[in-house]
Amino acid sequence: MRRKILFYIVLVSLLVGTVTVAMGVVQFKGNAVPERSELFIGSQTDYDGLLDSLKPRIKHRAAFRRYARRIGLPESFKPGHYVLEPGMNVLGVARMLKFGMQTPVRVTINNVRTPGQLARKLSRQIDADSAALMRVLTSEEAAAAVGFDSLTLFSMFIPDSYEFYWTVSPEELLQRMRREYDRFWTPERDARRERSGLSRLEVMTLASIVYEETRKSDEMPRIAGVYINRLRKRIPLQADPTVKYAMQDFSLRRILYRHLKYPSPYNTYINRGLPPSPICMPGKDAIEAVLGFEEHDYIFFCARPEFDGYHNFARTLREHNANARAYSAELNRRNIK
Repeated sequence: MRRKILFYIVLVSLLVGTVTVAMGVVQFKGNAVPERSELFIGSQTDYDGLLDSLKPRIKHRAAFRRYARRIGLPESFKPGHYVLEPGMNVLGVARMLKFGMQTPVRVTINNVRTPGQLARKLSRQIDADSAALMRVLTSEEAAAAVGFDSLTLFSMFIPDSYEFYWTVSPEELLQRMRREYDRFWTPERDARRERSGLSRLEVMTLASIVYEETRKSDEMPRIAGVYINRLRKRIPLQADPTVKYAMQDFSLRRILYRHLKYPSPYNTYINRGLPPSPICMPGKDAIEAVLGFEEHDYIFFCARPEFDGYHNFARTLREHNANARAYSAELNRRNIK
């Protein structure tokens, strides 16, 4: 009788042990991720914060914590952007975090007018904060490392979407953008640039003015041609967007005579030639418009009174004044100050 009882105790123990081991295997190697999700672990996140972020995203959390301790994850997890895919198990998730197996993020760079705006836009897409980005974007040392100075560095950014690791540092970002800049300036584009007589910086600067003048891609080459004509004839560009940039007042809807006298190297009403650097980050269509500027003899242009985004072009001051009067009358009619 005693032997039977002992036999059953041993049998039950073996069964319990087998079930426990089986459950452990299921928890470690079974499906721990019910659905796809993104996990952002910042450089300031501690291990408790990591666990809190993981909690709603994985099953078998006790098994995860046990395995994480076994591989030293609390002391060695890497910040980054991680994608948890359905079917991943505890081992896969823990190892991904330990070895920093990140998934890149898409970073869009466009539609900004100043380094400050660029820093804020980037900070919403990568781990670096806007203050750290701004320090690098205005640093002479950082600019020199990529072949620019702090004033012209802005012209290095070619608007597009790029893949970065979320934890990219501001300095690494600059190095990458320098490579993209070199990739953009192909021999074919440089050959087209030589037709205009402009440097790469001057192309980007003129493109920024064209971009601020119109969003109509089909009209951009004609507007670029007007400014090329004025540069060649040494006529001041008299570009209204440069006045807004000089004053840092982008809400101005109507440029008045008093605005034209605003003292700034960016004001093309009081300074001949191009401004020292771009007044915004131009779209690629504007850059291509400058490289492929239209050959014509127009010297002036003015927004059409129809407010359709297009412009009237003129060869003489008399023609231009008539166009300007028509547009001014429409501004008055609409009570635009």
